[in-house]
Amino acid sequence: MEWQNKTPPAANDEVLSTPVTDERNEAETKVMRPRSLVVLHWLTALFLAVAAALILIRDEVDGRALRLWLLEGHRHFGLLVLLLFAVRVVLRFRLGKLPGEGNTSALIRLAAGTTHMALYALLLVQPLLGWALSNAEGKPVHFLGITLPALVASDENLADSLTTWHQDVAWVLLALITLHMGAALWHHFVLRDRTLRMMLPERRR
Repeated sequence: MEWQNKTPPAANDEVLSTPVTDERNEAETKVMRPRSLVVLHWLTALFLAVAAALILIRDEVDGRALRLWLLEGHRHFGLLVLLLFAVRVVLRFRLGKLPGEGNTSALIRLAAGTTHMALYALLLVQPLLGWALSNAEGKPVHFLGITLPALVASDENLADSLTTWHQDVAWVLLALITLHMGAALWHHFVLRDRTLRMMLPERRR
């Protein structure tokens, strides 16, 4: 009979839509970053912001005890950035090369890679400069109740040089972070790809 050879429209639509949905979900998964990497990324950003805020507030307040507390907080968050740097490097080696997003030119990919490498280098150098600066000033560095070994001996002239380097690197780091943020917004609003969205924690569902 004729009705036995017909497939219900709803069932037919479901069969046709399933491969498309699977392909879309697969594409979404390919461009997402591992959750651990996303968490480390935003923790690093948070700790950098807190470290910068503490040292800037310290320059605006009076009271020796409060200034010492703010300086100690600045050191701790700087060392936390150094710790996260080490974890991120290990994780990136374990993950290997991550898939890219978008159809950018080779020149732009080279610029992005160079910026990322420079950011990684400064995330290592800046906390070490701060650590060495404290030692050069004759101040021990404490981290979570542990007294860390001195990187350099107490030296007033070296302390002056390290202060300048620490401040200069902070400005370079700020410039690179601004460039990094601008590139992410450019990908999101101009290229309209998922470069920014795949690093947002709320998208990790």
